[in-house]
Amino acid sequence: MTMKVVQRYLLVLFLLLMAGSVQAERIKDLASISGVRSNQLVGYGLVTGLDGSGDKTSQTPFTIQTFKNMLQQFGIKMPPGSNPKLKNVAAVSIHGELPPFAKPGHKIDVTVSALGNAKSLRGGSLLMTELKGIDGKVYAIAQGSLVVGGLGVEGADGSSLTINVPTAGRIPNGALVERSVHSSFGRGNKLVLNLKQYDFTTAKRMSDAINQLVGPGVAKAIDGASIEVTAPTDRSQRVTYMSVLENLEVTPGESSAKVIINSRTGTIVIGKNVRVSPAAVTHGSMVVSITEEAEVSQPNAFGAGETVVTPQSNIDVQQENNKMFLFEPGVTLAEIVQAVNQVGAAPGDLMAILEALKQAGALRAELVVI
Repeated sequence: MTMKVVQRYLLVLFLLLMAGSVQAERIKDLASISGVRSNQLVGYGLVTGLDGSGDKTSQTPFTIQTFKNMLQQFGIKMPPGSNPKLKNVAAVSIHGELPPFAKPGHKIDVTVSALGNAKSLRGGSLLMTELKGIDGKVYAIAQGSLVVGGLGVEGADGSSLTINVPTAGRIPNGALVERSVHSSFGRGNKLVLNLKQYDFTTAKRMSDAINQLVGPGVAKAIDGASIEVTAPTDRSQRVTYMSVLENLEVTPGESSAKVIINSRTGTIVIGKNVRVSPAAVTHGSMVVSITEEAEVSQPNAFGAGETVVTPQSNIDVQQENNKMFLFEPGVTLAEIVQAVNQVGAAPGDLMAILEALKQAGALRAELVVI
């Protein structure tokens, strides 16, 4: 893909972002209910059944310790001082997310990751492992066969090939919920809706839309991120009530003017409301080439001198004569992209231009570099 094609693609993308008007969105897409949230779970266990790709127990003593503790729970005692050479066992961490309103008997997905120096978890099975919350209580039990997308192979000469990450995998529906988390959803006569992106305009429009549907004074914006709503105290009525509210459509407020720059990938996204004050910009590149040559100095036939080699440096400077372009007051997004494309600036050059405009106080937007 040539640079011109990339620039045309960016221009089309920016124009679409600018031309697209703000559409109404459902409340369920704009906000979440306070107290209705997921919780993180974590555990530690063993994966068995590996094809010789487990932990090297001489370097991971915690794997041996865990293995011995497991055997003791089954009434098996190993001789004192024994050190089994395990190749098919790996110590792993397990983490998952307990969704809101999850009840005992529900199943959740878990991710299993190697903790030691296991080369691959492919073909392994996780033994029964407790998953605990931040309070130290057990909320789920995980067990099952791993699904590993990665692949790792090694030859006899030491050469190896690794595809993706073979030391991590998932177990779909691999954990059984044993304890539910109490939610504040059914308490009191108030609910708080928290915007996923704070915006005073969106908060006011959401409260106005709810009041228009239900009645005056039912909803009020607490701040730029929260709307307090009066709700029925009966749980079944509250569910029906929230079903109606979450499908209510609200037109969100336009976001503040921002320019997002990803310095690693060269991706640049310019928001709709970005403006530029009067400014003149030129952007050129200078190429300096230094070459070394060796000159031989040889005396005449009757001289008593010696032949010597003298280094000679040649310096060549080339500079592109790019045109200067002028930003008029209140320049829009389309005009910014068009002006930059006229001088053939690459994404890296565009980054430098935008940063220079911000330093000059001519870019009316927040410049965010990620």
